Amino acid sequence: MSLYVILMGVQGAGKGLQAKLIEERYGIPQVSTGDLFRAMRARKDALARKVQAIMVSGQLVDDDTTNAIVADRLAQADAQNGVILDGYPRNRIQAAFLERHLQAKGARVNAVLLLELDLYVAFKRAFGRVSADDGASYNYYYNADGVDFSWTPADDSSYPPRLDASLSDGGEVLKRRPDDASADAIIKRIDTFLETTQPLISYFQAKGIVRKINADQSIEAVWAEIERALETD
Repeated sequence: MSLYVILMGVQGAGKGLQAKLIEERYGIPQVSTGDLFRAMRARKDALARKVQAIMVSGQLVDDDTTNAIVADRLAQADAQNGVILDGYPRNRIQAAFLERHLQAKGARVNAVLLLELDLYVAFKRAFGRVSADDGASYNYYYNADGVDFSWTPADDSSYPPRLDASLSDGGEVLKRRPDDASADAIIKRIDTFLETTQPLISYFQAKGIVRKINADQSIEAVWAEIERALETD
């Protein structure tokens, strides 16, 4: 039986980590539209050239082209038993296309997993997070053990101070995603999530496939809820 899952959640809700756990448990790949767009840069087929031209022009990739990219990915061998969709669909046009496309394959969207998180908590999770070379993640607000955090003022003190972090043991300098360093950018991402996701939630709720997951728990507790939601589909 195939398993097609749509993963939704505001930044900081832990989608990436939970997607990896779903991959390991059910043997289906995570499909992110961001990754698909980036992969098009290295391809030379007609679809890739079309996407490259759109991106060079600075325009947003339109629904038809986005749908074609996703359909191309779903046709690949590792996606025949299902996928975890992250960042797609972004609107009802894309959602309707996905349903038609899967129906033609004798499949369907099994579940929309909505990882719910208070928006203030989401902001702090994004703004305070840093990571090590081995992939370990830390946070100024929630997981600071073993990390030396400091706020470094700009040279002329005209900008907000920069959050620096390093491991207490060994002194490894921890990395921060550039888009997490701007509070304004984080707020804009939250606003975009609310604007684009709410209509989709209503769309899929009408079909009875939205499964709400409390993302303000431990990784293990969130995963347990996800596993129950998928097993009871």
